[in-house]
Amino acid sequence: MTSLLVIAKAPVPGRVKTRLTPPFTPGQAAALAEAALAATLAAVLATPADRHVLVLDGAPGPWLPPGFEVVPQRGRGLDERLAAAFADCAGPALLIGMDTPQVTPGILAPALVFDTCDAWFGPAADGGFWALGLAAADPALLLGVPMSVPETGAVQHGRLRAAGLRTGLLPLLRDVDTAADAAEVAALAPAGRFAALHRRLSARTAVAR
Repeated sequence: MTSLLVIAKAPVPGRVKTRLTPPFTPGQAAALAEAALAATLAAVLATPADRHVLVLDGAPGPWLPPGFEVVPQRGRGLDERLAAAFADCAGPALLIGMDTPQVTPGILAPALVFDTCDAWFGPAADGGFWALGLAAADPALLLGVPMSVPETGAVQHGRLRAAGLRTGLLPLLRDVDTAADAAEVAALAPAGRFAALHRRLSARTAVAR
């Protein structure tokens, strides 16, 4: 059974995308987080898989479309939470974050095929990773990996290689962490919901100045 998972935090002001403030307010940052999450969930639903799973920190809201199995995040650090998400999968699994609203089914679908590889790795522009796919879920591959530091991606990719896994590479994508990231990602997918909201909020902040 193939699982496609999104790990996310509920878009609550003051709890998400705090690095977007300033220039955005906590409410605006949460709205951008919700738009990014909604775009990600839409792309995931449009990608064929046996299970579509939202691994959530917080409570579901009206932003959650039907078609998702929702499970709570477990663990203290992010490495433990990612490992727990994979531990719940009985077969091949691809896990992505909520911070890449520019992702498309065309990018995701190949990473659910493990005919010629044992793992898929999606590097992020900030040195982390936005996607990890495993033909056989092994939580030990994630435990102890330092998260949210410039070398996160290199360490995680090294874990896959050290385990002898044939690893396919996905495109390099930029996470939405800072205001500069948000502007660049909005420009990459200008027709999407995230980009439309970013344009409106950017215009408001410009006027406020």
